[in-house]
Amino acid sequence: MDNRAGEMLVFVRVVEAGSFSEAARLMLMTPSTVSKLIARLEARLGVRLVERSTRRLALTPEGQFYYERSLALLASLDETEQQIAQGGAEAEGMIRVTASVTFGTAALEPILPEFLRTFPGITVDLSLSDDLVDLYLDRTDVAIRVGKLADSNLMARRIGETRRRIVASPAYLARHGKPQVPEDLAHHNCLGFNFRRAMPVWPMREGGRIVERMLSGNLLANNGETLRRMAIAGIGIVRTADYHLRTAIASGELVEILADMEGGEVDDIHALFRGAQLLPARVRAFLDFTVPRMQRFLEEG
Repeated sequence: MDNRAGEMLVFVRVVEAGSFSEAARLMLMTPSTVSKLIARLEARLGVRLVERSTRRLALTPEGQFYYERSLALLASLDETEQQIAQGGAEAEGMIRVTASVTFGTAALEPILPEFLRTFPGITVDLSLSDDLVDLYLDRTDVAIRVGKLADSNLMARRIGETRRRIVASPAYLARHGKPQVPEDLAHHNCLGFNFRRAMPVWPMREGGRIVERMLSGNLLANNGETLRRMAIAGIGIVRTADYHLRTAIASGELVEILADMEGGEVDDIHALFRGAQLLPARVRAFLDFTVPRMQRFLEEG
């Protein structure tokens, strides 16, 4: 293993202490170990750095040059580490965050202004997408995930849970009628998701058991926000997260249907991040600030 910085430090201590034995005492090493390190350093450089013929060590011209450059390089190394440590202690820098479009717009975006005012040294790089990203490959600091977590070495903070609701606009229901039982959905335009992990089925309660209904419609989208807007526009019926629909239901733009017959599927919501004990302060600040507020947002529903 390359340990030139360690050899430099030993050499500097020898010069400053004036002897191998004193440097060894100060560095909690044996004199023979210090002597071997200096000998190895000289052998690698191909020059003698220290004259050993006198009672007190004397530097050769090459040794004096190496000593001065070592002081400068070690000081630069210390400064670099201090800057990194201060960056880790202070909440500043870039943090990359990803979340689903629906949860990001409904729960995360509204609290970002306060976060950015509170931590003006932090820049948030936010990507909203329902595609699952690899935190390591995409160099993402925090990912807000809705649904079952896959086994991984990522850390997670639980935000809460959500269930699904089936909704349509009053205008759509006026034109096509309101479904009374799950079987009626087969005759309606049921809008869905187009990503591969989404199955074109809605779990429904029928006769005391859960039945997965295969449904179809004339629109597929890669995010729930598009589906919500299309439902409000009267295009069809959608099934998506309740936190995303609560405002439109409260305003009357959407009407919940088959509430007692929906399958009751519950999805957990987590904030995923890499590492735990050595979290940069900017990431810890983001989690500590946003997670409690997102939890309150879910509880309000």
